[in-house]
Amino acid sequence: MSKENEDILTAEDAIELAPLYDNVVLAIKQVYDPEIPVNVYDLGLIYELIINKKHEAYIKMTFTAPTCPMADEVLAEVQKNVSDVPGITACNVELTFDPPWDQSMLSEEAKIELGLEDFASTEPEA
Repeated sequence: MSKENEDILTAEDAIELAPLYDNVVLAIKQVYDPEIPVNVYDLGLIYELIINKKHEAYIKMTFTAPTCPMADEVLAEVQKNVSDVPGITACNVELTFDPPWDQSMLSEEAKIELGLEDFASTEPEA
């Protein structure tokens, strides 16, 4: 296998990493936005989650606003929780504001929790 292709995951790699990926998501779901009673995963603040063959996690995330006063603490908590997942060898968390976060990024669970169910998707009564 050439050097440039050794980081590409095979189907077997993906199957092997699936439980680890699920555990990382569960670890991220333990981190809550300090101003909103919803975890950062369901808020849609996690833009990218990659786990490579060396079991190193890379997370790209954002905040609901660039001026979040607790940003450093939340980033550190995500990094710690993921690093503590058995099988993860390293974790790098990158902060981005591109694209800017908006309510469309909320999970269905978060919309229900916040009372923001999307009524536009339901059929109007006749």
